[in-house]
Amino acid sequence: MSEAADSLRLDKWLWHARFFKSRGLAAALVKSGRIRVDGTPVSKPSRAISAGVVLTFPKEDEVRIVKVLGLGVRRGPAPEAQALYEDLTPAREPRINPLEHRVGGRPTKKDRRDMDILKGSR
Repeated sequence: MSEAADSLRLDKWLWHARFFKSRGLAAALVKSGRIRVDGTPVSKPSRAISAGVVLTFPKEDEVRIVKVLGLGVRRGPAPEAQALYEDLTPAREPRINPLEHRVGGRPTKKDRRDMDILKGSR
């Protein structure tokens, strides 16, 4: 049983750290081959990881880089999950959409022309 304390399945750790809502979603990402463990692509959800490895994977619209600090024994609350890793993802600048200058409501005719120009329809 000491082996379980030294390492944990990759998909299970991603689920424990609350990067994915289900273990199946974590396993699907690993199977797709889009996750790297210490720079090496991995495609098996059963890959054992331990503290000290660096994981690189896409999450939503950014690439996350995290260093594993610990292995969880359960999927606990968010503060417990955040203690399992150190986020090494560089901060990115917020995207500015030129069409977000309006507070609300429907777009005006000028707004629609601006959107057409941006889309390349005109």
